[in-house]
Amino acid sequence: MRAGWLRVAGVDEVGRGPLAGPVTAAAVRLDPRAIPAGLNDSKRLTPARREILNAIICAEADVSIVHVDVAEIDRINILHASMAAMERAVGGLSIPPDHILIDGNRVPDGLRGRAEAIVKGDARSLSIAAASIVAKVARDAVMADLARAFPGYGWARNAGYPTAEHRAALKTLGVTPHHRRSFAPVHNILYPDTKLTH
Repeated sequence: MRAGWLRVAGVDEVGRGPLAGPVTAAAVRLDPRAIPAGLNDSKRLTPARREILNAIICAEADVSIVHVDVAEIDRINILHASMAAMERAVGGLSIPPDHILIDGNRVPDGLRGRAEAIVKGDARSLSIAAASIVAKVARDAVMADLARAFPGYGWARNAGYPTAEHRAALKTLGVTPHHRRSFAPVHNILYPDTKLTH
């Protein structure tokens, strides 16, 4: 490993933009002797391929997954919730990494000095690509479970993102406990007299 690092972990999060559900982060430390073929940015893979790779990664690598729930997102805002999820995911690895690669342009405060941010890291780092796959599969599973409990919003298809279907359901079915009240489309339904614009 470069710079003498023996244990490098990749970290990615998914779920900043949805109106509902948690934000999820994964940290993955790959075994250099057992790197799955075909690792790539999770968005570039089919759902079936993500599932296959996720199973291999979870079997062969050191993996930690963290969900930060809606209550915490609303309390500390989505940016801080995303940073907290990534920090906690790193903390959940079985062996602390020597170095951490973060997808994006910001290193969480608690990881400073041990990590570097890589823009489009899920296309440039195998460890981050693995983390992006694990995080997306984990969060999609959460949203599929929630979709069964709260039908009509299309969460199994849209993962809580503000699609036309989801927005229409918000107006006709109302707000669930899993909606982010700090996000404008949800807040403005609940509190029409104090509209948000973001």
